Amino acid sequence: MQNLEFEQPTETFGLNRYLSLAWHWAWPMLLVGILAAGATYFVSKRTTPVYQATATMLVNVAPASTTSSYGIAVSSSQITTTYAQMLTKSTMLDEVAKELGLPKVDPASVTAQVITGAQLISLTAESTDPKLAADIANTLFNVFKGQIVDMQTVGFTVSVNQLQSQITAMDQQINKTNADLAAATDPTEINSLQALLASYRQIYANLQNNLNQVQLSIAQTTSSVVLVEAAAIPEVPVRPKTKQNTVLAGLFGILLVGGVMFGLDALDDTIKSPEEITRKLGLPVLAVVSHFETEEGLPITEDQPRSPVSEAFRSLRTNVQFAGVGLDKPLRTILVTSPNPREGKTTVAVNLGIVLAQNGRRVSIVDADLRRPSVHRQLGLKNLTGLSQVFVQAEAGLNGSLQQTRTANLKAVTSGSLPPNPSELLGSQRMGAILDELKASSEFVILDTPPVLAVTDAAVMLPMVEGVLLVMKPGYTRLATARQCIEQLRRMGANILGVALNDVDLRRSRYSYYYYNREHYYHSYGDGNDSKPKKKFRFWVNLKPDGKVKK
Repeated sequence: MQNLEFEQPTETFGLNRYLSLAWHWAWPMLLVGILAAGATYFVSKRTTPVYQATATMLVNVAPASTTSSYGIAVSSSQITTTYAQMLTKSTMLDEVAKELGLPKVDPASVTAQVITGAQLISLTAESTDPKLAADIANTLFNVFKGQIVDMQTVGFTVSVNQLQSQITAMDQQINKTNADLAAATDPTEINSLQALLASYRQIYANLQNNLNQVQLSIAQTTSSVVLVEAAAIPEVPVRPKTKQNTVLAGLFGILLVGGVMFGLDALDDTIKSPEEITRKLGLPVLAVVSHFETEEGLPITEDQPRSPVSEAFRSLRTNVQFAGVGLDKPLRTILVTSPNPREGKTTVAVNLGIVLAQNGRRVSIVDADLRRPSVHRQLGLKNLTGLSQVFVQAEAGLNGSLQQTRTANLKAVTSGSLPPNPSELLGSQRMGAILDELKASSEFVILDTPPVLAVTDAAVMLPMVEGVLLVMKPGYTRLATARQCIEQLRRMGANILGVALNDVDLRRSRYSYYYYNREHYYHSYGDGNDSKPKKKFRFWVNLKPDGKVKK
């Protein structure tokens, strides 16, 4: 028995894998990117532009607010942050609106940000009018400058006013005393006035000194702001940034499709390439059969024997024959099946039989799918009698059930009427006798059987055949299903020859090499029929649920 171990599904995406997927989805990615960019450009062009003006102010912290260097740094940072928060308060903005004659200044349009590592505040104002944006920023600075000084000096105002009043009164007393001294003649009176004048002058000097000290205290304890750079009228709007938004939207559209693409691909557990079959399932790929169109009852290997698709079936013929070399028994009976329905097993079986017959081999095709037969439709035969009648009329043998096809050396046994117990019939000794009778007159017997995982019909026939050909469809056959099918066949001792990869779109990036070479060869040399003009050949396969090729 063959080894049942498979490679674990731990595929790592390499660069080639990413490039392959990106190339395959290039047009959808570009289309979405262009649409996103165009829509963004359209919206941006119709959006009202917003201008931004910025003024920069320096905060002069009072030198006497602290004594240590660390304290000075902390105090400067705190005061600068406090001023930045105060700038955007409604009281300031209402005063600005009053100064500029505006009904209101939107708080969301004004921002004040501390410049890291400096005692600088960046004051930014936005507006749909570029001049108004600059006016708001500059006016806000002037309003704030005046209010911040008033707020800090309010405690000293009373003292200054009292001292100034006292100085004024004392100055008046000195002037009056000087006048009285000038008019006095009595020595005693003169001496008294001179003493009083000296006292007044001393009091005046003390009051002036006190006023100077208060004013010095104000200067040492009051922080101020200085306009370093006034806001200029902006020429370019800050938003919308049409070019930038258009480019970013286009890139976002491309990346969005790319993300969806890689996400879907990561979630997709279907077989995608021949390399996956070889690496993960441990089976050789005997042929890659592309999409094709054909008429019902006219197989492509018969209708277009020189087409690239027919050449793929000839390649399958050669590889099947090589796969049979070295077997204990000569490869004469080939069971063609698939893991699931609708993977094209009947199409592969019929065309394999035709190319074997075209090679001069005597071939018999047996429609052993007694549930959903379709060999007769693909070969254009009647299905009045067939395999089911052979079971019932054993004494008659194959007479009347083995029909000659249009292809020389190729005969077919259709299904006949559908029996109620196909599995029992196909696994019976009578079925073995029928195959022996066919092998007596044929070099190859090809059995088209139901899917392995659907029913047990194919499994019960394994002891009667020398080889099994599996048909799989990329993008449809799931990897887990294929593993289960192969494991089931191997446990029953089946000799799996390999896999025919059917219904492949060669124009996809994974098969571009095959597509280019076949297309080039066909274009260069035609279809081998000189009476027909050379034309471009398109590969398409569409199978109906019963395995019949759609027109």
